[in-house]
This record gives sequence, structure tokens and C-alpha cells, in this order.
Amino acid sequence: MKLTKTLLATSYLTLTATMAVSDGHMASEMTIVSWGGAYTASQQAAYHDPYMENTGIAIINDDSSSEGIAKMRAMNEAGNITWDLVDLEAADAIRACDEGLALEIDHDADLAAAPDGTSASEDFGDMIVSECFIPQIVFSTTFGYRTDMLADGAVAPKGACDVFDLETYPGRRGLNRQPIANMEWALLCDGVAYEDVYDILETEQGQEQAFAMLDTIKSETIWWSSAAESIQLLADGEVFMASSYNGRLFAAIVEQDQPFGMAWNWQMFDLDGWVVPAGLSEERLARTMDFLNFATDTQRLADQAKYISYGPARASSAPLVGKHATLGIDMAPHMPTDPNNAENTFVNNYEWWADYRDDLDAKFQAWLAQ
Repeated sequence: MKLTKTLLATSYLTLTATMAVSDGHMASEMTIVSWGGAYTASQQAAYHDPYMENTGIAIINDDSSSEGIAKMRAMNEAGNITWDLVDLEAADAIRACDEGLALEIDHDADLAAAPDGTSASEDFGDMIVSECFIPQIVFSTTFGYRTDMLADGAVAPKGACDVFDLETYPGRRGLNRQPIANMEWALLCDGVAYEDVYDILETEQGQEQAFAMLDTIKSETIWWSSAAESIQLLADGEVFMASSYNGRLFAAIVEQDQPFGMAWNWQMFDLDGWVVPAGLSEERLARTMDFLNFATDTQRLADQAKYISYGPARASSAPLVGKHATLGIDMAPHMPTDPNNAENTFVNNYEWWADYRDDLDAKFQAWLAQ
């Protein structure tokens, strides 16, 4: 019964949105929620600015994606939806869909086909991890380090496991204040085989093993909550190494000429994309769907890669990735999927985290408070 009601509601919203588009009756303003910094800047250049130029509407950026699920729950509970479109990582998009916080999307009806006529669902393929999820990018969480803080003669760090080597690489670390990636790195760097990580992490013993490994660096770790913080910690020299998103590190190194290096080993591949909040008015939903049709076509997704080193989620976009918009450098070697950067990687298990996130969030925060 619940599923039937959801499908009926979704069908009704899609129908009314289509009617509103045909009538030209769409909202003249949108609030789009994302992650701020270099990432939002890339969206602004690739999507928002051309869409505003084409339509004359106003787009307001809100940098609250790191709190996306919690705020969507609160808005839903209050019956006051103030966001029109939300950028979420795949695992959180699955949760939003499962909880009824986001609308299901008909990818082929709502999104543009590829230039050769390939349907959107086929073009995005396995990137569509939820009926509510509209993929944008493939990115990775990896590590940056201060090249000017390396000891004389020291070999540059290669990746995540060097974070746990305080003898070779002394100094503070910067890690995200959440369990995702940190728990996997702790097990991988404690000798657990990649294929066994999530099976072990499901158990109390596996979680205790991960926390014990993290205990070895806890006193030397500064915990960040937003991607901008991780880059700032490195820029200020407060940490020697910090986890961050590869595109943020790219922007700091290539565009800002920061003395950072990249340590790619055991980077975590992830997906990021849009969800449409449930409960939008007819006019706002129509505007949001019109924007999505524009912003997720083959050329637009390729355009974002001119500004930040994240891979586009559409297969048809990949061949169109070229040079940086202002620096003129080839972007392909800076992508997390480049073979030189992807010797050892792990893929975020989106469905696993959708099931275990709330429980491990609580345990992780309790561990931090100890």
C-alpha cells in the first residue's frame, strides 16, 4: 500500500510538473544545495550560469550538503521544504529515497538522451544506484600532504596507510568527522583484504578492530566537517596530511599553487548526484525538472570537468573531457580513474552504508568523545 501511494504521488507530481512546463508556469527562483568551495564553483560555471542566462531566473546556492539528510528530515517533519535540489553522495541518496524524502525519477522521461539517441538510463548505467538518484560525477576521497614538511630524504607518502605511520611521517593528520572511509582505511591498513572489508565491518569485532587502528593516530588527528576545512588545515600547515576530495586537492595544487602533493593509494571511489526533495509545489517542481534536464545532458556534465577533476557520470560525456577552462592543461591525468592514480582503490559500498550509517555514526561520535 505504501509503495502504491508513493508511485501514485510520484506519477501525479510528474504529470503536474509536465503540465506546468507546457504552460510556462515555473518558479522564477531556485535554491540548490551543494558542498561549497571549488565544487560549487564548478557547478556554477557549468550549469547555473548558463541556465540563468537562458532563463533569466535566480539560483541561490546553499552549502549544506554535508548536513543534507538531517535537514531534509527536519524540513519534511515540519512540512516546510525550502530546498529545490540537493547534491548528495550515493549512500545518502539511497537513504533519502528509502525514507521518502526524495522523489523517484523517470530517468528516460525526465532527462535528455545522449547525442546519439542512447537513453539516459543506459548512458548513466550502473551509476543509477537509486530510483531517486541522478548521477553527476565520479570522485574520490584521497590524501593530500605538505611537500615542504617532508623530512630531508624522506620518500613522499603514497596513500592512506601512510597516515598510520607516525614514525616515518610525524605530524598532525586531518580526517573527516564521520565513519565512511576512515573505517575502511583502518581495516585495510591493518591487513584486512579488500574483498573482506565490509563483511568484517558488519561485526562487532571488526568495528572494534577499526577503532583500535584509529586509536593509534587519534591523538595526532584534527577532525574536519567540511571539505573546505581539510584544505584550510593543509594550507595553514596545521596538519602534514589530510583526507580530502580529489577535486579540492586538484584546485589547491594546480589553481592556487599550494605546496601539496597527492597520495592516491587506497583512494575511495564514490558517486555524487542530485535528488529532488519530496513536497515541492507544482511551480517549483516544474522549474527543478527543467533545470535537471538541462544540467545533466552529455555536454553539461563534460563541461563541469573543465573546472574540477571529477569524472562525468554519463558514458557519452567521458570522450568530451578536454582541457582546463582557464589553465589549458589536460584534465584526464588528474581524474581519479586515470590508471596512474588508480593502482589500489576501493569503491564505497553505497547500499551497505545506507543500511549501517546511522548505527556507525552514533558509534563513531561516541568514540570521538572518549
